[in-house]
Amino acid sequence: MICWVASYPKSGNTLVRAILSSLLISDNGIFDIDKLSFIPNFPQKRFFKDLTEERANIKEVSKFWIRAQDKINENKKLRFLKTHNANTCINNNYFTDKNNTVAAIYIVRDPRDVLISAAKHYDISIEETIRLMFDEYAHTMPRKGLENEVVTFLGSWSYHYKSWINMGNNTLLLKYEDIILDKEKEILKIIKFINNFMHLKVDKEKLENCIKTTSFNNMANIEKQGFFKENSISKNKKKIKFFNKGVSGDWKNTLNNALAGQIEQKFKEEMIKLKYI
Repeated sequence: MICWVASYPKSGNTLVRAILSSLLISDNGIFDIDKLSFIPNFPQKRFFKDLTEERANIKEVSKFWIRAQDKINENKKLRFLKTHNANTCINNNYFTDKNNTVAAIYIVRDPRDVLISAAKHYDISIEETIRLMFDEYAHTMPRKGLENEVVTFLGSWSYHYKSWINMGNNTLLLKYEDIILDKEKEILKIIKFINNFMHLKVDKEKLENCIKTTSFNNMANIEKQGFFKENSISKNKKKIKFFNKGVSGDWKNTLNNALAGQIEQKFKEEMIKLKYI
């Protein structure tokens, strides 16, 4: 069965994967960048082997979402999978189902901060990123040179959020801002949630090591040393820095009132509910 680690892009998914790999794989809770692959991305090409060679057509790929997960679950073991895909349905093809999914951890971030971070990540303008976040049919295409990538359906920022939250009681909602503010409290939430479907015992030393080694500064330093493998490539063929600032509220230093207002008006209902406005 699968426990999803889901989020809209640039919302803190990598941080939560780092925390989970430290808790679940490491004996002492010390983060190891090589263990990040313990929570691989879905969809990706290797999971669709013998099902389809298609990577870029979302309607075709969606036909095999469930069958790919059926294959993953053949050994009946619990798997944690990262995804930026909305929990959606395309032409009666559901992204996942109760036979394959046991739970989901969903990370949400202030969409104004997502806007700034995503624009840098995708190497596009703020205006282009706003259009992406507003687009009900938005999807990201596999990038050149990354043969394992498969098209991912996002939908709008609000659609993405609601698609996962509507799963019900087997979804843990984490706010990126809360993790930054009080990481220990949020990690304890994660541990409590995971213990609903598996046994996870974490002592004080392991918890402290996890908190320390998954700090923004430590992960940014790992990237600086060249050990991080999930960077995007800019239009001029250079690696785009993945770990930028790791703070909340940085949008105030970049967005003018008009741009911030567009986000606040479009996503007003969700932002009020999440106490972003």
